[in-house]
Amino acid sequence: MKKEKTRYYLITYGCQANISDSERIEQMLDSAGYLESSRKEEADLVIINCCSVRQSAVDRAYGQASKIKKDFGSRIIFTGCLLEKEKEKVERIGEFIAINDLINQLSKKEVNDYFQIEPKYKSNLSALVPIMTGCDNFCSYCAVPFTRGREKSRKFNEVINEVKKIVADGYKEIWLLGQNVNSYKDGSKNFHDLLKEIDAINGDFWIRFTSSHPKDFTKEIIDAMKSSPKITNYLNLPVQSGDNQVLERMNRPYTISEYKKCISLIRKEIPDITLSTDLIVGFPGETEKEFQNSKKLLEEINFDMAYISRYSPRPGTKASKLDDDVSFQEKKRREEILNETLKKGALKINKRFIGKTLDLLIFNEKKGYLLGKSKEYKSVKVKKEVTPLNDFIKAKINKASSWGLEGEIIQK
Repeated sequence: MKKEKTRYYLITYGCQANISDSERIEQMLDSAGYLESSRKEEADLVIINCCSVRQSAVDRAYGQASKIKKDFGSRIIFTGCLLEKEKEKVERIGEFIAINDLINQLSKKEVNDYFQIEPKYKSNLSALVPIMTGCDNFCSYCAVPFTRGREKSRKFNEVINEVKKIVADGYKEIWLLGQNVNSYKDGSKNFHDLLKEIDAINGDFWIRFTSSHPKDFTKEIIDAMKSSPKITNYLNLPVQSGDNQVLERMNRPYTISEYKKCISLIRKEIPDITLSTDLIVGFPGETEKEFQNSKKLLEEINFDMAYISRYSPRPGTKASKLDDDVSFQEKKRREEILNETLKKGALKINKRFIGKTLDLLIFNEKKGYLLGKSKEYKSVKVKKEVTPLNDFIKAKINKASSWGLEGEIIQK
């Protein structure tokens, strides 16, 4: 009698790096003869790829795994980013296996570097390409150096060959990923060299990257962005706080003045750049005055988008030894104030696009509209015509909100 294949269900939490890791895990499972299940209740094996950036993400992963174990009795495997104390907790209901070890165990093959596995892309349009992993910065609030280890860059030619294959397969958008993507280095090759080499690859595609650190954002990178037509005019540059004292406690090695100078240079060289940032509210010891400095920075720089989060202590980090003295209610209040500030500023920025023609990449359709992203990473919807999905179009913008644009197709 033929043995039935083991059915798996994969749950992913966290950033694009985790999503990319899951794509490689899925490819390995499929190659090893496992069968993907569309429903977790039908899976014999549930793999949860965890994120340890915030406690809430860990709690959600643990809670979901507990429910699955109780309701369906599936085998539970945790992988991804977890701290040692968190591994001990999750092993009450499952087991933790690091990604490389997981691949070796389930595939019964010796894989020393899981980046060598070709991903099973979730999209047929946008491809995630990790170029490095880990982090050497040790920001006082961040667990990444303890969960992913120190910085390790992939080989230059390995990345180039992966992108060439992706482009040949028809992908239109390439995301270069790293915990600190602009610290990439392979021998004499730096991040700006990688950008220029990828831009030179034949094909009709866009290049995006995340996430950058202000201390490593060099003039050479700006020049590469400016001179490379395939690199989109969008940049996420996390500042985390608008106050120098908070930055010092966070172990972020720059001042607000230095950050502003970097932004000024970027906008001087790339005037139509779209800028986003990351901000944390309620960091230990953050006074009302220090918080107001973050609000002031948000207003002064006028970001297109900001990803605002409430501080939560991560075990083993330096900040976890500080008194978490900003209450939950106060963190929530500060988050709401910054989001409202952002919303007003973003609306003003987006109104400037009315009447302009933008290049769009169409990802989806919903309720008679095509949904896409512009080169500036603006969410845009246009009335559906016969334009196929997964294609570049041009659209004239006629409406704007804080979080998106609406327009009409002018060229297919």
